[in-house]
Amino acid sequence: MRVRNWKDILSDVSESNADASGWRAVAGNRQSGIGEVLFLGHPNVGVYEMKTYSKNPRQLRGVGAKVARRIDDELDPLFPRQDHAAEDTPDQGRFAVQSPPSDEEQAKSMAKRVEETVKVHAEAPTSRDDFFEDMMDAVESPAFGPMQYEFDDRPDELDQLSSTFSDADELLTKDLDQLVDEDEVGRGFQ
Repeated sequence: MRVRNWKDILSDVSESNADASGWRAVAGNRQSGIGEVLFLGHPNVGVYEMKTYSKNPRQLRGVGAKVARRIDDELDPLFPRQDHAAEDTPDQGRFAVQSPPSDEEQAKSMAKRVEETVKVHAEAPTSRDDFFEDMMDAVESPAFGPMQYEFDDRPDELDQLSSTFSDADELLTKDLDQLVDEDEVGRGFQ
């Protein structure tokens, strides 16, 4: 396992060429220390763990690693199910990874697709799921899906994933704590 910058992990996700809607995520506060933990998984790509903290309002710092090559039968129940994405509850929602447009022409094209998508869904009876997926297509999101998240706590699934990958979790905790110490930040920005 190789610990890397969290942005490099997101680049791997963006460049995976996997089915964009096949990703699932679990996130919440770290067990100790400042920041958050995110597990991002895709059945055909694997599972990534990232730990981040906000150094200031404009700078997110963190580390991550690929912790599994695929989502197997043991891991599958720990991630939110695709068919439950519409069940927006306080701790179940959606997430997306976005790559910025490469140039002005692509940005204009993307903006036009977003506008058309909003217009089509405003005029026709569609579901929230359909709208979300069409918007992700319009912005060319390389990864999106359901997310289990607790803003002020940790979902049980997050504890189980951390326990399953305890060696990686400890190493990432140590590296993130080192970043926090190097930044001389006593607490993250909230």
